[in-house]
Parts: sequence; C-alpha cells; structure tokens
Amino acid sequence: MEGGGREEEELTAQETALYDRQIRVWGVDAQKRLSKAHVLVCGINGTTIEFCKNIVLAGVGSLSLMDDHLVMEDDLNANFLIPPNESTYGTRSRADVCCEFLKDFNPMVQVSIEKGDPLLIDGEVLDKFDIIVVSCASLKTRLFVNENCRKRSKHIAFYTIDCKDSCGEIFVDLQKHRYVQKMPGGETEQQELTYPSLQEAISIPWKHLPRKTAKLYFAMRVVENYELSEGRGPGETTLSDMPAVLARRKDMCDKMSFNESQIPTALMERLLAAGKREHPPVCAILGGILGQEVIKYISCKGDPIKNFFYFDAVDGKGVIEDISAPYTN
Repeated sequence: MEGGGREEEELTAQETALYDRQIRVWGVDAQKRLSKAHVLVCGINGTTIEFCKNIVLAGVGSLSLMDDHLVMEDDLNANFLIPPNESTYGTRSRADVCCEFLKDFNPMVQVSIEKGDPLLIDGEVLDKFDIIVVSCASLKTRLFVNENCRKRSKHIAFYTIDCKDSCGEIFVDLQKHRYVQKMPGGETEQQELTYPSLQEAISIPWKHLPRKTAKLYFAMRVVENYELSEGRGPGETTLSDMPAVLARRKDMCDKMSFNESQIPTALMERLLAAGKREHPPVCAILGGILGQEVIKYISCKGDPIKNFFYFDAVDGKGVIEDISAPYTN
C-alpha cells in the first residue's frame, strides 16, 4: 500500500511467533503492513476462497466477504469450504458459510461479512478497504467497481480473478504503484509503475497488441462482450450459444481489422462448455498467484503483475500480458 501500513507499530509477541517463518522470507516491515491491510472480496467461489485462505494464513489485518447468493449444491464442486450438508443449501449465503470456516484458519485475522451488491457499492464502503477483489461478476460490475476505486482520494488496489474450468484470468489495477526491486548485485532500487483502468485496457484496439498476446485475452473479451450485450450473467453462456458467439467474434475482429484465427474456435468451445464450472487445481494456482501479488503490493517489494495474468491447464503455462497505453501509439 503506497504510504500505508503499520510500520510505526510493533508486532505483538503472539504475531511474531505465529508469523516467524514468513517474517524470515519477506521481513518484519512487510508483516506489519500486512497486519494493517483491509481486503474486500466480492464474489465467493473456489478461486477466491483459495485466495482468502492464503491471505488469512499470511496474517492480513481484516478480510470482508461480499456474496449474498445462497449456497447451492453446485458450490461443492470447487469451493472446499462448502460442507456437503443439504441443510445448508438454499438457506445460508456463500459469504456466511465461508466466513465461519475462514475464522478458524487464523483467529488473529478479523473475517467478516459485507452485505450488499458490488454493482451498488458506494464510496463509503470502498474507503474502508485497501484492496478490492472481484470475481464471478459481469463486465458491467467489474468496470463499475474499478471506476469507483479510482475516484476515491484513498489509494485502493483493484483485482479481478476468474476461473473457467481449465482456464483462468487475473486483472490488476494498482493505479500508480511504487515498490522496491532487488537488483542482481543485491542492492535495491525504487521502481514505479502506472496502470490503466480495466476500461482503458480492454479498449485498446487488438491490432495494436503484439502478435504473441495470449489467445485467452481475446477469447475472454469476446465472451464477456456477448454476455454484456445479451444481459447474461457470468458463465450463463453455453455451447448452445456457440453460433451467436462466433458471429460476435467475427464482428469484433472485423471492426478491429484482426485475424479471427488468433481466437481459436476450440478455445471458445472450451470457455462456453465450462459455464460456471471451476477446476479445483486451477483455482489453487490462481488463488496462490493472487495471494502473492496482494502481498507484494502491500509490502511494496518485488515486481507486481502488469496487468493481466493467464493460465491454461492444457499447456500448463502462466502468462503475464501488459495490455496498456504504449500499444495505442
């Protein structure tokens, strides 16, 4: 957190003992900052729960969960905190059930529920947090929350994370971020990165992007564009919509003078076949990456992702894509 943290306060003896191993890894100052950071997660699924587990165990100051959707049997597929208890289905919210179990992971972390809809979130709520993570949300919701984070006088980091079966995407907007990078000789050097908003990033014409840009970047944009135009929620587009989605792909490529072959039909089929399904091993990878990134942001140590991360279990590779302003020139 730029200029944030709790450097002026000492860790308690209990904190020092509990976090001894990680203090050895990233230092006491980073642990102090982490212990004062407040995180809001909007949208509870298998991917965000992996992230929540990681930052709770690491000792974040507080974690708030926002998801009023009632638990259904499908939530069992990837969310390891949902118990196989039929009495839970349709009676308690995802946030409520997961909050209860996350508290047991680390009693020193305050885990709570933030009721409401991310699409209606206001500045008063946002100002309580240093980091906002959004998942299983429409493009409209993600753009709305990101824009409102940027409007606040307080510096708020914004992340989105989503898993579509074997594929995953993370987006990062740290606005203007200063951090310390360790150089080959062992010395440290101050660095600064400027991030585009989600709207700015996805508005960059595809023909300006490098030819090796991850195909998942384009495929995800086609699906979210189709869902937005049809009023669909995330994951509600299925294989039966394939002809219409391919027509949307052609239309978008034609408008941007972009070759359709860069967005393989087989990849589009996999994304549509996934629906809302998550693949637990991919959830764990994405949640682990996001946990590391948030800790890097809070500690101001190490190169953060700028500004998209993609993972595809088919080739087993993680790819960072910098989709930002230079490509508009």
